[in-house]
Amino acid sequence: MSAAVPYRPTASIPLGITSMLMAVALFGAMDALVKWLTAGYPTIQIMFFRSVFALPPVLLMVARGPHGFGALRTRQPVAHATRSLFGLGAMLCFFYSYSFMPLADVTAIAFSAPIFIAFLSVWLLGETVGLHRWSAIVVGFIGMLVIVRPGMGMLQSGALVVVAATALYALAMIQIRKLGRTEPSTTIAFYFTLFCLVFTGLALPWFWVTPTLADLPLLAGVGLLGGCAQLLMTRAYTLAPAAVVAPFDYTHMLWAVLLGWYLWGDFPGLQVWIGCAIVVASGLYILYRETVRGAAVPKIATE
Repeated sequence: MSAAVPYRPTASIPLGITSMLMAVALFGAMDALVKWLTAGYPTIQIMFFRSVFALPPVLLMVARGPHGFGALRTRQPVAHATRSLFGLGAMLCFFYSYSFMPLADVTAIAFSAPIFIAFLSVWLLGETVGLHRWSAIVVGFIGMLVIVRPGMGMLQSGALVVVAATALYALAMIQIRKLGRTEPSTTIAFYFTLFCLVFTGLALPWFWVTPTLADLPLLAGVGLLGGCAQLLMTRAYTLAPAAVVAPFDYTHMLWAVLLGWYLWGDFPGLQVWIGCAIVVASGLYILYRETVRGAAVPKIATE
């Protein structure tokens, strides 16, 4: 998220929605590729390729921005490192969870991110949360519990890894809110990608598995899909208000279900659908309340 991406009133709302739908579809395809590759490659190696091949689209986004490459000058390296560390942890947990959980289950739990953000903003940003948003937070938490089913093999299913990933993602978004007061979204995206590239590159010698010729394009595709999706998502928020395009992020569940069912025969159980519906409704209501008070800000992907 970043308040630094301005909405232009003359921009095309239909094009903004289309850009968001395309971004979510690309992220869905990237998730499926990651899950496919986790069967033969370590998570760190997949993250490295994600960062290497995401960098060109991110640099394109920077070059096309209003300040060009001058936007890369920053006086907040520590804040960028903190945001990137949270984002890196979130990506690591999400990618790792794909190796043993269905895509739809991971996506459903990840939809609780707005609930974590609203909850954490009270202590980390000093924001005031009224009765309406507290009610939505409680309802959303109940929905998440419906999905993860405490006491029914949650520890064995790895749902806690996804919950941890979602919490780290929320912390990254909180940090982006702070950075967004002075830093363009392109700057935040660039330093996150660069941080992930350097960190995973340093760790890579201990995790390297030589890719086959058939898998090299897939590993490259993870980064290209993620980078292009990030480009499209940023464009969506420049073409239309956050309150208009953000709800279309929930179409991610559709792609997770379709790809998970087609590639692995996974289909969410009834409790996942019920919990997901509760979490989505809670997230949309939180978005509505934040839009009313002018706090809704665009999202910068942490995948």
